[in-house]
Amino acid sequence: MRCEIMGIQEDIKKLEDELLHTQYNKATQKHVGILKAKLAKLRDEQQNPKGSGGSSGPSYAIRKTGDATVAFVGFPSVGKSTLLNKLTNANSEVGAYAFTTLTIIPGLMEHKGAKIQVLDAPGIISGASFGRGRGSEVLAAVRNVDLVMLVVDVFSPEHIPILEKELGNVGIRLDQEKPDVKIEKHDRGGLAINKTVNLTKIDEGTITAIVGEHRIHNAAILIREDIDADQLIDVVLDSRSYIPTLVIVNKIDLADEENLKKTEAAIGDRPHVFVSGHKEINLEELKDKIFETLGFIKLYLKPQGGKADLDEPLIILKNSTVEDVCNRLHRDFVKNFRYALVWGESAKHPGQRVGLDHVLKDGDILTIVVRRSL
Repeated sequence: MRCEIMGIQEDIKKLEDELLHTQYNKATQKHVGILKAKLAKLRDEQQNPKGSGGSSGPSYAIRKTGDATVAFVGFPSVGKSTLLNKLTNANSEVGAYAFTTLTIIPGLMEHKGAKIQVLDAPGIISGASFGRGRGSEVLAAVRNVDLVMLVVDVFSPEHIPILEKELGNVGIRLDQEKPDVKIEKHDRGGLAINKTVNLTKIDEGTITAIVGEHRIHNAAILIREDIDADQLIDVVLDSRSYIPTLVIVNKIDLADEENLKKTEAAIGDRPHVFVSGHKEINLEELKDKIFETLGFIKLYLKPQGGKADLDEPLIILKNSTVEDVCNRLHRDFVKNFRYALVWGESAKHPGQRVGLDHVLKDGDILTIVVRRSL
C-alpha cells in the first residue's frame, strides 16, 4: 500500500510539473484541461486509496452536534487549543510546543441562542494533504464543517495561502459556491452540451475532453454560469465541500502596532478577527463574528392542527431545507416524511405544501407531516 501511495505522489508531481511548464493559451486549453482532470483523479485516489483497510493511528471522525459545526485549522502552536478552551466547555491540552493536540477535540459554544460545536484539529504542516503528519486524514475530517476558521499567529500571515492550498488539495473549496452545472448521465446518445451563458474560460472541446477523462461519454450537460476547467472537474467528481472561512489572527498581545498593521494589510478585506486567546482580548467579537459568518436564521415549528411556538425558535443555518430540519428533529422523519406546510417569506402563499428540498427563510413557520409508525 505504501508503494502504491508513493507511486501516486510521483504521478501527481509529474503532472504538476507539466502543468507548471505548459503555457496556457487557446491552442493548449484542451491539453491543460486533460492534465487537470488527471491530476484531480489522482488526488482523489490519494485521499481514498483502494483497499486501505483503515489506519493504525487515531481516528479523526467526529459526530456533529448542535446547530452548526466550525473548526480551527492552522499550523502547530498558533493557539488553537487555548481558543477552544476559552470559547467552549472543552478541555484541550495546551502547551508551548508543537503537536500538543493529537486528536480532534470537540467543544460546545453557546451564543445568541445558538449551540455551535467547535473542533480543535491537530496542527497542519506544509504537505499535509499528501499525508505528512497524517495531515490528509485531519483535513478530510474538516470536510463536513459549516465554517473553517484559519488560525495564524500575528507574525505569520503567510501561513494563510499554505492552509488554503492544503485544504484545496483534499477537495475543500473555501469561500466558493458550488458551480451551477448539471450533468445527467445516459446509456447512449453521446454528449449534449447546453449553456445559458457565454463561456469565456472553457470551450466545448475542453469540456468533452474533461468529462471523457472521467469516462462520461453519454450525458446531457447544462451549464448556467461562466465556469473554468477546475470548476467543471469539481462538478464531475462530485466530492467537493464548499465552506466559508473566517481568519483568526491570534497572539496580538505579543505584537506592536507596526506588526498589526502589516498583518492586517496582508489579510486584506476577507473576514477576520484579531484576538489573544491567552489574554482574552476580542473573544466576544470573535463569537459574534462566528455567529454572523455562519448566517443563522430562526424557524418556528407548528404542530399539525396546533399553534406555532413563537417563543422558542429553532436555530438553523441559512439555506437549510425541510430535509435538514427533519434530520435535526428525529432520525425517522425523512424516512416517514409525507409533506410539509410553510408560512412566511419562502412560501408562495400561506400554508404552502412543500417537499424535502424546499429552502427555508428567516422567520418561516413550518409544519412537518409524517406517516405514523405502526
